[in-house]
Amino acid sequence: MRRVTLFVNGTSKNGKVVAVYGTLSDLLSVASNKLGIRACNLYNGKGGLIDDIALIRDDDVLYVSEGDAFIDPQSDGKTSDDISGSHTDWLTLNIGGRLFTTTRSTLVSKEPDSMLAHMFRETDVWGNKQDERGAYLIDRSPEYFEPILNYLRHGQIIVNEGINLLGVLEEARFFGIEQMAEQLEVAIKNSHPPEDHSPLSRKEFVRFLLATPTKSELRCQGANLQGVKMLCSNAEGASLKGCNFEDPSGLKANLEGANLKGVDMEGSQMTGINLRVATLKNAKLKNCNLRGATLAGTDLENCDLSGCDLQEANLRGSNVKGAIFEEMLTPLHMSQSVR
Repeated sequence: MRRVTLFVNGTSKNGKVVAVYGTLSDLLSVASNKLGIRACNLYNGKGGLIDDIALIRDDDVLYVSEGDAFIDPQSDGKTSDDISGSHTDWLTLNIGGRLFTTTRSTLVSKEPDSMLAHMFRETDVWGNKQDERGAYLIDRSPEYFEPILNYLRHGQIIVNEGINLLGVLEEARFFGIEQMAEQLEVAIKNSHPPEDHSPLSRKEFVRFLLATPTKSELRCQGANLQGVKMLCSNAEGASLKGCNFEDPSGLKANLEGANLKGVDMEGSQMTGINLRVATLKNAKLKNCNLRGATLAGTDLENCDLSGCDLQEANLRGSNVKGAIFEEMLTPLHMSQSVR
């Protein structure tokens, strides 16, 4: 009695030793039962097709296929035919404790340059760790991975309600799913409401100003503050650079008694503004238009007023210790009386 060892085509593991009897069809039937496949062809170790049972010798090693061409077991089944068309075997992934079942072709076909494609294109190249059930272990978030797997299946980005798009985007970047990442970036950008550039009313600005802690940084650069009333307000350290305080109707802006220490009002239009007894110590008022401004009793210590227009401004009783008056557009007159 002859006996042979049978392996599934392209493999050299889990072989079965069987007795040879009857016809070639009888041996193929035994091979189907032993190997769990639909045996159609037998090959010897050199890839020769065996079409007569008389060609089989005792202790031969044979490879059984389901009709596909011979695959040399020494190449671990990685022929060009296998790479291009035989990635339909099923895999289970354990993503952060949650199981996902899919095919190898799903993971490698749509995004061939992705990390997932490199991990599963060829069996065990990366030495992927498996759990006790044989599922491949990947330590990532399952809720963010699910939309990625569905995208690889059908090419559409579908994210369930409650799932953060930013989380899905980070997973797409991690796995190298570049086309999906680009689409997610656009979706995230479009999901944000457009910026509101409408001007604040004077009432809204004052309310916002009063609600701001004294040590908070405040920026209102380029704001339109025509005729604003900010008596005794606290805007210490605020940036009001390039603001317009002039009301065409003639209404004067009133910041009497305001705390404007260290404020940056460079280049602002402040004709006729009332800054009486306001504190502007260390403020930047460079190149401001202060024509006809009321600065009586104002603390202007170390204030930079270079390049300002102070024509007809009232500086009586103001403190200008250390103030800078370089490149003034108009000279100061004695009638303006500074202290």
